[in-house]
Amino acid sequence: MARRKYVVGNWKMNGLTAALGEAQAIFAAAGENKGVDVALCPPFTLIGPMISAAPGAAVGGQDCHAAASGAFTGSVAAPMLADIGASLVIVGHSERREGFGESDADVKAKAGAALAAGLSVILCVGEPREVRESGGAADYVLAQIAGSLPGDFDPARLAIAYEPIWAIGTGLVPTVGDVAAMHGAIRAKLGEQAGGSAAGTMRILYGGSVNAENAAELLGAGDVDGALVGGASLTAGKFVPIIEAAAAL
Repeated sequence: MARRKYVVGNWKMNGLTAALGEAQAIFAAAGENKGVDVALCPPFTLIGPMISAAPGAAVGGQDCHAAASGAFTGSVAAPMLADIGASLVIVGHSERREGFGESDADVKAKAGAALAAGLSVILCVGEPREVRESGGAADYVLAQIAGSLPGDFDPARLAIAYEPIWAIGTGLVPTVGDVAAMHGAIRAKLGEQAGGSAAGTMRILYGGSVNAENAAELLGAGDVDGALVGGASLTAGKFVPIIEAAAAL
């Protein structure tokens, strides 16, 4: 069975209440492209309002703590995300790994906590530019997967997002061949670590300067099951064409 395309918008630290109209327009367009799963991950402050503004839409968090509760000022636990109606969460984004020093073990713990809370997970991996240029990109990314993937999980509820760090928000994009090769390597690694059946079920998304112009080519590459989109997901005008490109494949 073919894997459904999955297009997810990561709003990062952007968005006030006035932006909910964009989310409504995005989810309305998603309803017209039924062959694609669409989700938005806004800042925590907008998760509840976005769910209210677009009932039934897939709305998620951008991170969660590994603990279910505790003295962790400023953090958000996975059960809290589930409690307000979120259905998914992103873990291991490079901006968390690099900016906040999160290790593979930290990401693994967060992913496990999210799954235990009933959330689906998008687990991010990706290499910095110097690793890509040295020829070690595949080894680097596969090591991240080995260290970050929970030991026991439902493959239908966990997706991998490959985001080369040097392509996030820079306008730089690896070649389609490079993307396909990395996604193929990730698929093989998932087969080793989680079993062939799980590897065949799990979706692998590409992220890194995805836009309306390059979406069709990137989403059409081998083993690319969707996209994790940053800046272009903030408005319907830029995000809907990516959804439509996925639906056309």
